[in-house]
Amino acid sequence: MKKIVIDTNCLISFVSNRNPGQQEKIATLFNKAGRLKISIICHHRVVSEFVYVLTSVYSLKPQNVQQMVVDLTSMPGVTYTSDVDMQTLLSLWPKSIPDYGDAVLAAYCKKTKGTHIATFDKKFNNALTRVGLTVTML
Repeated sequence: MKKIVIDTNCLISFVSNRNPGQQEKIATLFNKAGRLKISIICHHRVVSEFVYVLTSVYSLKPQNVQQMVVDLTSMPGVTYTSDVDMQTLLSLWPKSIPDYGDAVLAAYCKKTKGTHIATFDKKFNNALTRVGLTVTML
């Protein structure tokens, strides 16, 4: 089964109306995961950033964001991880992948070989391609 790590921008697009095109694309991934056609992996770093953005930038109440996280992590086809291979992470950050949070996801994918990353971030996509990782550019 195809495994896809989702980037924070995917989650933000999924729960907001900031970009309906992106929202539709990520909804398709979640639909496939719900039917167990793919596996979506949600990293702890993504959840932390998701909570921060929704409470700080979008000014949502923490209780509402908490329910979103509960719903996300209990969806069929979605797994949660906090796994980080520090040696791999530090080999990528900051030279190959300048954003520390992005490097966490890249390190996870390098360790779990065959895992893709779903992102709308073109700079991150380019960095992932340079380090030999498979990207699902949405």
